[in-house]
Amino acid sequence: MALTGRSVPRGVRSLRTFQAFQNRQFRLLWPANLFSHISRWSQMTILVWLVLELTGSPWRVSLVAACGFAPTLLLGAIGGLLADRVDRKRLLTITQGLNLGVTLVMTIILFTGRIEFWHAYIVILANGTGWALDFPSRRSIVHDLLGRSGVTNAIAVDSMGMHASRMAGPALAGLLISTVDFSGAYIVVTCFHLATLTLVGLLRLPERRTGTDLIRSAGVARNLAEGFRYVAGQNTIRAAVIVTVLMNLLLFPYQQMAPVIAKNVLEVGPVLMGLLLATEGFGALIGAVGIASTPNISYHGRYFLGGSILALVAILCFSASTLYGLSLPILLIAGLGTSGFGTMQATIVILVAREEMRGRSLGVMSLAIGASPLGALLVGGLGTALGPTEAVAIMSSVGLVSVCLVGLLMPSLRRRIAPDVSRP
Repeated sequence: MALTGRSVPRGVRSLRTFQAFQNRQFRLLWPANLFSHISRWSQMTILVWLVLELTGSPWRVSLVAACGFAPTLLLGAIGGLLADRVDRKRLLTITQGLNLGVTLVMTIILFTGRIEFWHAYIVILANGTGWALDFPSRRSIVHDLLGRSGVTNAIAVDSMGMHASRMAGPALAGLLISTVDFSGAYIVVTCFHLATLTLVGLLRLPERRTGTDLIRSAGVARNLAEGFRYVAGQNTIRAAVIVTVLMNLLLFPYQQMAPVIAKNVLEVGPVLMGLLLATEGFGALIGAVGIASTPNISYHGRYFLGGSILALVAILCFSASTLYGLSLPILLIAGLGTSGFGTMQATIVILVAREEMRGRSLGVMSLAIGASPLGALLVGGLGTALGPTEAVAIMSSVGLVSVCLVGLLMPSLRRRIAPDVSRP
């Protein structure tokens, strides 16, 4: 007898939720990504609070995120080309080695007591460079290991780790700042990078052909142009990229104002600030588990659009809250929305794009994520001129209207997702 949604035993549902873990290499990739994300979000929170303590300036606080995501804007497309052309494991090894070296240097600077606020910008810029170059490869590796039939579940399970890190990273950072200060916190961040590098070293990927013309500048330019033309001509991917630009420009920069709001409006310290930021990650984790447990998803774009709209509404409400106890559940709801956006963002590209264009399409998506530094500068400027809550309210309102218009005017994103079968 076929199992229906109501009669599926709990053990079977659990197995379906985590079926990607049946692949041994994915069991190595998942914690490697988890530790990398935890270190990234912990580091972002630590440096934001450090700059806030040293300067008290919302503008200088916003520059931390701007530096962290600026490499994505500048190098995202290059990362996509690398995902199509070079050994992906080697690329991850290089980027994680870079992250480990930079955090080790920052730890030494903190212990010497010679820290300046601008050190935070250099460190997060280097960390962002590694992320920009290896993000398309991380997502492409998921498809390499699980194939088309398993990629939706695998991306959802991988997103669980990403969202868990958004919960654990800020909470851990706030706790560490309060108990062992910034220097002790950076020792923990360094250990996370070391664990990531170790797991990447153990990873064994399927053999694949890589390009040999990467070093020829004309070849690089031509391949990048092909990626942009392909995305521009693929309606569903193009719509997903536009929504991604809007979300990173107008929604996610609220995270840079959240510590300022926590300290100046909600009047709490670093521990409760970390818990506040972690709440959104917890909501996103719940949402990702729900998506991973849902079989045979066909309308990925509806999750993507619906999650984006829910998150924008919640952040608009957060900007109006003056009570810490009310802000927590609001950010939990925001996290549920961002899980739909974040999980389906790369999944749509992977499922639609032709194999030879997958990495470059993900590179264009990385470029769209690179709108974050522009959003960070915008929210920092508005926050300085009008106040942090007013800045968040204006940006989330504009984002809500814009995303709704994209969903209305680009209907391919609301339809059943189908692979591109056109000839190259």
